[in-house]
Amino acid sequence: MSCNKIITITRQYGSGGREIGKALADKLGINFYDKDLISLAAKESGIAPEVFENVDEKATNSLLYSLSVGLYNYGNGFSSSMGDLPVNDKLYLLQHRIIKEKAENEYFVIVGRCADYILRNNPDVVKVFIYADIESRIKRALQRHEIERVRAKQAVIKADKNRANYYSFYSGQKWGQADHFDLCINTTKLTTDQAVEVILKYLEIIG
Repeated sequence: MSCNKIITITRQYGSGGREIGKALADKLGINFYDKDLISLAAKESGIAPEVFENVDEKATNSLLYSLSVGLYNYGNGFSSSMGDLPVNDKLYLLQHRIIKEKAENEYFVIVGRCADYILRNNPDVVKVFIYADIESRIKRALQRHEIERVRAKQAVIKADKNRANYYSFYSGQKWGQADHFDLCINTTKLTTDQAVEVILKYLEIIG
């Protein structure tokens, strides 16, 4: 199947969104971007990737700081100098630029990173939200990490809270709101391959 779309995947923690995005990109024969952008941002900035990994998809600790330097609304452009910015903001700005540049030159699947917001005005973008019930997400967290159930539940809730705060901080919008997406998929009763087929069918329908 040929692809003339950029697919952004926003996902609840433990819903299988990353796996679905990767499998979808493989099916379509296009690039898949997730944490790869951290390496690209690190290369551009000269900052060690490990530093960026620690703040990935986490909002700046000080909202007042970012307001004071006039960078709360990142959609309005970039600062010519990022030297005084918190690492979180540097990473966001670099990823913002990389995502926009890639969208001018290729079709791809990308997970998280506010990509649906960053590319909101691009007519070639299809925005997908992946979610599942809390029990299936806890089960996936237990499979991924050897931890107790109570800690797995805490990890699921905390991860979603971090993503929601990150998205709200940089976009000014509510994370996971259905009307912001073209397609919402509940993966509670779906395998990765079945979820991919749903997205492929949707892409086929809309052309």
